[in-house]
Amino acid sequence: GVHVLKGIDFEVRSGEVHALVGENGAGKSTLMHILAGVYQPDAGTIEFCGDNDVAIENEHAAQRLGLAMVFQERSLFGTLSVADNIFAGRQPIDRWGRIERGVLRRETRCLLDQVGLTCEPETPLAELSPAQQQMIEIAKALSLRARLIIFDEPTAALTDTETRALFAVIRQLKAHQVGIIYISHRLEEVFQMA
Repeated sequence: GVHVLKGIDFEVRSGEVHALVGENGAGKSTLMHILAGVYQPDAGTIEFCGDNDVAIENEHAAQRLGLAMVFQERSLFGTLSVADNIFAGRQPIDRWGRIERGVLRRETRCLLDQVGLTCEPETPLAELSPAQQQMIEIAKALSLRARLIIFDEPTAALTDTETRALFAVIRQLKAHQVGIIYISHRLEEVFQMA
């Protein structure tokens, strides 16, 4: 196969938007999938928040570390509600193990406000446009309160208004010292954000 990520040294600091640009097949997504726990590296080390040689076995391990990825291809379920998609597998539960729907709705509403969506938390995801579903992916990443968020071509399906809302969210994250990796083929976005 094709060798990618040979001799890579890549650093992102807190509060930085670091753009990653390259032609298709250059290894951008492969590197990000390693950081997100989707792929396992053959060699090398990952340092995160002062910890050397961090092992990221899977996506849950990445999330526990504080790493989130907004995938270019969506990882949502059309039959579930917006709230259930955002908090899939992490819904707030009461002492009897039941999902606390009121808490779930409130937390979802707050996240939807952050990304500029007016839909209701109970709305089935399938009723939303592809652009709105991309904003739900972003809300899902925000729900993790991550210290590093990877955006892989996040504006590909967004309108100009939604893109401006996304950029406002990224600026807010940057101000809160969240590290951002921003992958895009749109150079005007790179120069505007990174």
